[in-house]
Amino acid sequence: MRHGKKVNHLGRKTAHRKAMLANMACSLIEHKRINTTVAKAKALRTFVEPLITKSKADTTHNRRIVFSYLRDKYAVTELFREISVKVADRPGGYIRIIKLGNRQGDNAPMAMVELVDYNEIYNPKGKKAKKSTRRGRSKKAAMAQVEETATEEKSEE
Repeated sequence: MRHGKKVNHLGRKTAHRKAMLANMACSLIEHKRINTTVAKAKALRTFVEPLITKSKADTTHNRRIVFSYLRDKYAVTELFREISVKVADRPGGYIRIIKLGNRQGDNAPMAMVELVDYNEIYNPKGKKAKKSTRRGRSKKAAMAQVEETATEEKSEE
């Protein structure tokens, strides 16, 4: 019985699971978005989010702790240099999991994992596309033009 055990072992031994999560975390940090299964995505969230929180305080101790998990100095540098600056004001929830449907080969449920602040479509502070309307003029502009034509007609008389 697995009462009270909250870790999803993902059908792997501890060393294999830790190595897989470290590799997935490095890929997520490098590419900002990866596709994986839903179970791995949920396990990755519990693995990466504490590391991102650690990266907010750029100290040697925190860098060493994060390096002990990731084992990739380029990913650690990227995390502390760029990602921590972008998520500095966010109190948590750095990763978004979007379900994509089932994989064709084995019908496994797939998901896209992405860093929240790097998606311009969902990010309210990101660049917004200019709103286009199909209507003519606004009421104020139409009223101004009516007044303008009325004054022109009076001046012609």
